[in-house]
Amino acid sequence: MKLNKFTIVILAAGIFLSVGCKKEKSSTTGWNYNDSKWGGFEKHEYAGQETGPGLVLVHGGTFTMGSSEQDVTYEHDNIERKVTVPSFYMDETEVTNNHYREYVFWLGRVYLDYPEVAANALPDTNVWRNRLAYNEPYVDYYFRHPAYQDYPVVGVNWQQATQYAAWRTDRVNEMILIREGVLQPDPDQMNEAGFNTGAYYVGQHEGLTFGKHQMRDYRTKKGTRDVRMEDGIMLPDYRLPTEAEWEFAAQANVGATTYENINQKKIYSWEGLTVRHTGGKEKNRGYINANIKRGKGDQGGVAGRLNDKGFITVPVGSYWPNDHGLYNMSGNVSEWVMDIYRPLSYEDMSDFNSFRGNYYTKKALDQDGIVDVKDSLGRLVYVPVTEEENVGRRNYKRADNKGYLDEEDYMDGEQGYEYGVTTLIDNQARVYKGGSWNDRIYWASPGTRRYLDEEQSTSTIGFRCAMHRVGAP
Repeated sequence: MKLNKFTIVILAAGIFLSVGCKKEKSSTTGWNYNDSKWGGFEKHEYAGQETGPGLVLVHGGTFTMGSSEQDVTYEHDNIERKVTVPSFYMDETEVTNNHYREYVFWLGRVYLDYPEVAANALPDTNVWRNRLAYNEPYVDYYFRHPAYQDYPVVGVNWQQATQYAAWRTDRVNEMILIREGVLQPDPDQMNEAGFNTGAYYVGQHEGLTFGKHQMRDYRTKKGTRDVRMEDGIMLPDYRLPTEAEWEFAAQANVGATTYENINQKKIYSWEGLTVRHTGGKEKNRGYINANIKRGKGDQGGVAGRLNDKGFITVPVGSYWPNDHGLYNMSGNVSEWVMDIYRPLSYEDMSDFNSFRGNYYTKKALDQDGIVDVKDSLGRLVYVPVTEEENVGRRNYKRADNKGYLDEEDYMDGEQGYEYGVTTLIDNQARVYKGGSWNDRIYWASPGTRRYLDEEQSTSTIGFRCAMHRVGAP
């Protein structure tokens, strides 16, 4: 049979379609994936985790956590030990006043029936007051004036920082769904109708405006469905970094390694053994590497030759980044981390992903056993796990593990520390790391650690967010 050009093109197209549209099959059952005729089980290609706004990927590994400087306080709470931290993401800079004002603005715009939500999120600007100094201009202007919009937010306690991170998770995931055409922007959303990642995942999304590009549901021929975690579209939670993550990111040993050898242990987050800049352009040599207090009565140098140029805080992108690309890990403001403080954290620890502060919860269920319980702000309600439901479990029994191994009787929950009598350490004592604009250089060493009650704040403590890296490191 003689074939003309048109017939050849048609046959070639048919072969291409038959090959190109071939369904991927399960290697264990032989059933087709993504095929409504075979039940509709889905498997999607995953190109890797998207880097969320403001984040930098920090490649994980093993490192020596703890003191790299003389223990001048004689606390002995940061003895050296080797731990491994998996890869994660960290904010390139500290959270700024402008970032935090965006958060407070959103709360005030959306939660009209609950004005106390925005009011409770406001930083305490009175932290600038000093009974022997005139700091009222900072009380009035630091948080709101545009001159300070790129400066790190302060006066934010640990609880407020944690709530900001949760809000940021929802806004970023909402943005991703809008970008993908699943949702439409809705500036008029109010109260419980606002987007919440957890509520969306379980199908509780009343009041959202959907876009034109919905996900195909292969369980039916032409059905659509919500985005699921299995799609890999939305990001994991923004959160505070753990103490181990923060210290690992601050040390940034990636710039001091040859194969598997760390040739020189850093004292600070930059290369070298001094506080002054030694690399780069000649004009920069000799300048202080971070915003710290240089000495008694010396916040920034002399007029005409200011050194670190920071009498108080400075814009978050100032100075030179460390080898992870992170700014101000050894100065400007100290930073909250997730951990509960214990002086013996170096003894009671896991050598992988070390963290103290676990409190295990589960999604609350309604009377029919369905995840359908939300609070007045549209967020899923979580309740503590119980010992009864964990009778046969080996890795944990109870919800509250903040005091694990250091309480007199762990199962009874009695705190071994006499809070208010011999110590200020309890399960609300949170670790903060790094030096600030008002600290001597000792505190700029990543291994140093201090603590403060999670409901308190100061003019020297800010924060930055982190995120888990899913999949390959």
